[in-house]
Amino acid sequence: MPSERELQISPVVQESLMHNSRTLNNLQSLTASLFGISAGVLGLESYAGFLYYVALSLLTAVLFYVVRVAPTSLASGGKGKKAPLDTSRYFRGAYDFWAGGLMNGFAGFVLTWTLFYGLVRA
Repeated sequence: MPSERELQISPVVQESLMHNSRTLNNLQSLTASLFGISAGVLGLESYAGFLYYVALSLLTAVLFYVVRVAPTSLASGGKGKKAPLDTSRYFRGAYDFWAGGLMNGFAGFVLTWTLFYGLVRA
């Protein structure tokens, strides 16, 4: 959590945090559906399909961090004060960023996975 002095120098705007969370949620929902389509077309079943979803969801979070969060976070001058994977400047917490999408897109993943598995195997 940032100190009071850090918040005075660089305030955290709640509307921006909400916008960032909404954008990430939209990305995770879309990619979860795409992962479901690919899992169904590949014919994955049981644990293999779920592990496929978890691995690709975490890969999506890492890619989003590398492309969007890390360059601006490092350029703003973290200078060793924070952990290298800290997302508190742009998101509510680390859990919301790294693992929040696993449950947000799970229903869409299962829906498209079973639909395309049935279409390909029928």
